[in-house]
This record gives sequence, C-alpha cells and structure tokens, in this order.
Amino acid sequence: MRRYKTYINGEWFEGTSEIVLRSVDPSNNKELGEIVQNSKEDVEYAIESASRSFYKTREWRDLDVQQRSDKLLKIADMIESEIDEIAKTESMDNGKPLREAQADVDDAVHCFRYYAGLIRTPSGQTYNVNSNFGNMHSYTVKEPVGVCALITPWNFPFLMSVWKIAPALAAGNSIIFKPSSETVLSALKLFEILDKCDLPKGTANLVIGSGSTVGNLLAESKKVGMITFTGSTSVGQGIMRAAAGNVKKIGLELGGKSPNIVFADTDIDKTVEWVMMGIFLNQGEVCCAGSRLIIEKSIKDKFLKKLVDKTDKLTLGAPLDNPDMGPLISKKHMQDVLGYIEKGKAEGAKLLCGGYKCTDDDLVNGNFIKPAIFDDCTPDMSIVREEIFGPVLTVLTFETEEEAIELANDTDYGLAGAVFCNDTAKALRVIKEVRAGITWINCYNPAFSEAPWGGYKMSGIGRELGTSGLDEYQETKQININISGTPLGWYNH
Repeated sequence: MRRYKTYINGEWFEGTSEIVLRSVDPSNNKELGEIVQNSKEDVEYAIESASRSFYKTREWRDLDVQQRSDKLLKIADMIESEIDEIAKTESMDNGKPLREAQADVDDAVHCFRYYAGLIRTPSGQTYNVNSNFGNMHSYTVKEPVGVCALITPWNFPFLMSVWKIAPALAAGNSIIFKPSSETVLSALKLFEILDKCDLPKGTANLVIGSGSTVGNLLAESKKVGMITFTGSTSVGQGIMRAAAGNVKKIGLELGGKSPNIVFADTDIDKTVEWVMMGIFLNQGEVCCAGSRLIIEKSIKDKFLKKLVDKTDKLTLGAPLDNPDMGPLISKKHMQDVLGYIEKGKAEGAKLLCGGYKCTDDDLVNGNFIKPAIFDDCTPDMSIVREEIFGPVLTVLTFETEEEAIELANDTDYGLAGAVFCNDTAKALRVIKEVRAGITWINCYNPAFSEAPWGGYKMSGIGRELGTSGLDEYQETKQININISGTPLGWYNH
C-alpha cells in the first residue's frame, strides 16, 4: 500500500503526528493508501512558510500578472494531460461514477483557465471626486489578502479544491489547503502538479488532518488573513467563532435543503429526468441537491409514478464501471442516511421506493443505498427540514403559486432552488421570490466558473466563482492623490 506525504514549503513532507489516515474505496471499503496526519507543529510550519512567502520573499505576490496568468495556464494544461488518471483516482476515493469524476476534472481545467484570463482584464475604479478638497485624483486597486486557508469537503474533492485554489493563487495570495480527511488522494495529485509547475516555496502548502485540530488551528491563527470553508453549517459556525480572534475574512459555502418547484403545465417526462439529476447526482451528496420536490397537486400522482418507475431502474455499482449511482462516502455516513430514512417512516411519511442498504453479492461490502422517495410529507418533518446529504427525496404538494413560494422558503437554508414551468412569466415571477443564491428554470444543477456560487441565510457567506470569486481573495485599497500638492489652507499659522 502506498504511503503518501503532505506538501509544505515546496517539499514533500512526512506528517509528524502519530495518527495514520487510511484512504478507503467506499465501493468495497478496501484501503487505497495511507498518510500520516499533520501535527500542530506541522500546521504552524505551513503557516510560517506561507507567511514568509507572502511577506518576505514575495516571489508569487510580486510576479507580473502576465507571468502569473501563464503559470495558471500551465497548471490547467497539466491537469488536462492527466485527466483520466485524476478522474480514476477521484472516482475510487470518493465513490462517484467515473463519468461524473471526469466532468469534475474537466470543469477544474476550465476554472484555472478562466481565472488565468480574468486577472489579465482591467480592475479597480477611478472616481470624479469633490473639488472642495483641491485637485484630487481618487482610485482603487485590488490587492491579495495575504495568507489564505482553504478547507474543502469530500463530495467534490478535486473540483472544489480548484474552485478555491485557482482564484486564491490568481489574486497573488499564499495558501494553505486542507482537504477532507475522507478524500485526500486527488488533492495529492493536484499538489504533484503544482510542484512540477515550480511555484515559489511556501506559495502553496498542503496539510492533512481533522477539522477539529488542523482546521481550528488555521481558523484561529492571527497570521492567516482569510479562511474559506465548504461543508456543513455547524462546522461553518465553529469556523466563524474561531476566526473572530483577528476578525479575518471568511468565506462559507454551507448546507442546503433546496426546493424543486414543479407546476402542472411542465413537460413531465423531461422534468422527471431533471428532478432525478437534482437529487441523485453524486448519490445525493450535493450541497445544492433538490431534496424537496414541491409539486402542484393536480399532477402529483402521474408525476410520481413516472419518477418512481425510473428511480427503481437506476443501477448501482463500482464507480469505475459507470453505474447510475455509486456508494456513499463512508459506512458512518451510510448509517446516518439510513437513520433519516427510518425517522421519515416513523414521522408518517410514505416510502414509495428504495431506502435500504444493498445486499447484492457485488455490493454488500460497499456503502450502497437504494435511492428513496417519500410521499405524504409535511413541512415539520425532520426529513423535510434537515439536510440528509444522500439519495433521499421528499415530496410536498401545493395548489397555488403563493403556497409554492411559501413552502420553498420555509427552511433555514437558502443555497439553491428551481422552478419547472412552461409559462415563462410565472417561472420568472416565482424564482425571484425563492430566497436562494443559485437558481434554475427548467433544469437543475448546471454550474459555471463564470457565474457566482453561494447561498442566503444559513447556507453561507460570500460567493465563489466568477468575478465575485476573485474578489473574495482580494482587498480593495483606496488611493487619493493631491495632484496640485497645494494645502487647503484651513489653519492659521
């Protein structure tokens, strides 16, 4: 079994804790590799290295923007040249079907290229200011934050690492990256590429360990100027508290319980496919999953019959075989999801299909759950209110447009949502009332490097991707110049 190292100050580094992390294939729970987690001293070394890189040596920070752009393009090219190997690693480590992993890596290539191009475009603003202060010229410039700590989850390991790393590096920051302990292998692949691209020492650092130790150290450190985290709302709240010590910038992309509103005039066959995409992509382990189907009562029975028939036919299997769905990330998470399914039954929801661990000979050793659909749900049920993060769909009905909007917004979250309706005016009217940051009409899940990603309410703070994603990793400085140099003459001497 291969033993991996982390990457600090431009060198591959053996962790100095006594804790060994073992990477596991969730389709059979066999070990893929191991790595020694980083100790407190290792994390402090990474912070010092990043700080020295940014404030002392300044090689990456002061690099001409054209050269920095070229370096990002080189990283993208190298990822593209290894797309099949990275996708295979991602698929085995995470459990997602190979085609989904390949799409993720392809998106990551585009993300690096997008930010390589974006930093070549004009930035900052100039202002026509009040002449009472003399002949003044006022303008703003964008500057990197400094040392940025980036923490990602296990559901889109490679893609979400790039969502953070590409704009952070593009802005000129030095970074410390901590992937989820559940999925470290594709992060190691990415840092092998960064190493080959000869980034200045300390510019990019990789640390491995639990959020309660490594994550907290990064959040609490006064030498870290920003921390960005994607994951559960409860962990995000903890990071906010820890980051208060030096009031560092924070970016949080947290949980969701997103509504998928279906009106009676929709194309049922097409919408069924999109609803399945919304909840069963990546085994439902998606923060923006359309986990609450809110459907007009008059078409519910017809719609659910088609939806259940298609759901029952979904194939489960080893990720490299490209089934419709792969395994959940871990035994523990599988048990958590099964616990929610049992809770749904106890609360009185009607289980229409699935909802059990697969016991087929070729699946019994993996974390496979047959996708579940619950009818007769009410807004107060825990399966409707709480994020399950698995292939579990709840169904609510409405009769009026106002009722659909009320049900959609009856949640602590506000990450995503969709409306399916052939009346464009109605669809736009309703989607504007949905309190969520990412929304769709007559589709679900498309995401683009060019467009901002983030949520309302308890779904987070800030935005990733697009121009907003670059702004997250920058500070805005105002500069005022007295062109004439003449004092205002307000004081008597």
